[in-house]
Amino acid sequence: MAAQAEDLFGDLDNRMAMLQAGLDLIDQGFTLFDQDLRLVAGNRAFAEMLEFPQELMRIGTPFEAFMRYNAERGEYGPGDVDALVRERVDAARQFQPHTTERERPGGQIIAIRGVPLPHRGFVTLYTDITEQRKAERLIRERNADLEQRVLERTRELRRSEERLRLITDAIPALIAYIDKDEVYRFANRGYLEWFRRAPHEFVGCPVAEVIGPALYDEVGAYIKRALAGEVVSYEYAMQVDGETRHARSEMVPEVDNDGEVQGAFVLSADITEQKRTQATLMQAQKMEAVGQLAGGIAHDLNNMLTVVLGNLSALEERTRGNADAQELVEPALLATRRGAALIKRLLTFSRQQPLEPRPVDVVELVDGLRTLLRRSLPENITLSLQVGGGLAHAMTDPHQLESALLNLCLNARDAMTAGGTLTLSAAMLQADAGEAAALGVPAGRYVSLTVADTGHGMDSSTLMRACEPYFTTKRFGSGSGLGLAMVYGFAQQSGGALRIRSAPGEGAVVSLLLPATEKVPAPTAEPDAVSTRSRTSPLVLLVEDDADVRQVVRRQLVDLGYMVVEAADGREALDLLSQIDEIRYVISDVVMPGGLDGPALARNVRATRPDIGILLISGYDHGSAGADEFPLLDKPFTKPELAAALAGSLS
Repeated sequence: MAAQAEDLFGDLDNRMAMLQAGLDLIDQGFTLFDQDLRLVAGNRAFAEMLEFPQELMRIGTPFEAFMRYNAERGEYGPGDVDALVRERVDAARQFQPHTTERERPGGQIIAIRGVPLPHRGFVTLYTDITEQRKAERLIRERNADLEQRVLERTRELRRSEERLRLITDAIPALIAYIDKDEVYRFANRGYLEWFRRAPHEFVGCPVAEVIGPALYDEVGAYIKRALAGEVVSYEYAMQVDGETRHARSEMVPEVDNDGEVQGAFVLSADITEQKRTQATLMQAQKMEAVGQLAGGIAHDLNNMLTVVLGNLSALEERTRGNADAQELVEPALLATRRGAALIKRLLTFSRQQPLEPRPVDVVELVDGLRTLLRRSLPENITLSLQVGGGLAHAMTDPHQLESALLNLCLNARDAMTAGGTLTLSAAMLQADAGEAAALGVPAGRYVSLTVADTGHGMDSSTLMRACEPYFTTKRFGSGSGLGLAMVYGFAQQSGGALRIRSAPGEGAVVSLLLPATEKVPAPTAEPDAVSTRSRTSPLVLLVEDDADVRQVVRRQLVDLGYMVVEAADGREALDLLSQIDEIRYVISDVVMPGGLDGPALARNVRATRPDIGILLISGYDHGSAGADEFPLLDKPFTKPELAAALAGSLS
């Protein structure tokens, strides 16, 4: 029996040695404590990882001994050693599963996982995860760095996009981009305003849906050619708020590195004013040609009538006692004199009849025509005279003016065969550059004399020919066709214009515009706009939320020789000021949306850019806080007034 027991114990020792050898080959630390918290087993990795001395690794060593060793060498940080040990021993006696990480004073990080055994006691695994945590921290740092770079790049791209948007919005042009599927992907502010659309109604929408089927039928072929890789230019017209607007567009395809068309850039310009000017020029050239023809004919006819009238006069004298001869000569003389009067009217149209212009009191002249006009109208036509005080004098020939007004009133009478109302009115007109260009006259003040009727009106083709000599819509024998032609020639020769508005069934409104003058023959001249122009074409930042007002003021500034960039509110203006150093003047409306009004913007400009001239413009009372700190120009204003105010804004 003793031998068998010895063999049994020997075999057990061998097995324990084998178990210990196996545990020592494991990379992770391993410990097994019994229900009394005494060491049952542990491996070499545990001792080396946590730097425990070999004497602690004996079987039966209390768990408390390991905790005290660690506490005394500062593994658990500062504090009472007994308290630190007791805290950990009490936790171990709970025999609860636990997983934790502990960073040792040297920076080593140990992952500890304890699992309780069925009959008390627990097994614990210790893993050195220092390198793993370093790698994870490095990955986090690199990810954070990458995210920061991506964020900065995204911000930079967004700033670039916003800057591009700001620049394209400030450019007075219509800019857009459509992709290969004919869908809008970009549109600047000018393009949106042209089509009266908001951004969400534009970007991402098909072209045909945005511009409408009628306009798409007109321009769709050009779009397809551009998306096929061709640079195309075209013009189109569209109705906007009841007005025909004209635009010229150029489409440039975007081609990628593989030669595939990805979309097309659209650059358009509003050429409505240009079209109006061209139409006015063509009409003026046409009338000039007709006038030259009429003048030439009148010259030749006068030569012939001189011979005829001279011979008839001589014949009249020689046959004074012959009643039969006088009966033949007198009608011939009367017809000859009527022919001479007709030629005089032709010369007026061709601007070859000399005028005698002088300051004319329009109110007094119209009042003098009152009786004659009433006698010239039938009872079924009501005469309304709307000529008040406060009118400037007109620089014109008073006799020709009376004749012109009488002709217009007689034409109006003839258009109202069933009766109606004839209205003769007078008012002052301040023609800006755009309106003056459309009328073919210099910008400035004019006296407008208007004759309006409630007759049958004229269609567009009749309107185009209304001022041609001998053109008439009256029945044969009822008119010479020289009434409006004579008035047109008189207006042109006087430095004014004739404007006719009419539509079938809506009557006609004919306005005679004559240059205004002061009562004194030598009026005080307005400031010369040319003298106010800067030779270096300084850059003006125009800040105004009303697009129509911006357009008018911008045209005035351009006429004065300034370059202009536009902003719709104070925030946008500050962005432009921060990016464009060349701005020398700021013109801002006083009342604007967006939380930054004109005075606030002006104070900001004065603080950051004291070299910039500031001018506020306002159509309201000067009640806005701070408006009295800066030069202020009331709306409406003329171009000379704007020039003078801008020149004084730097003082």
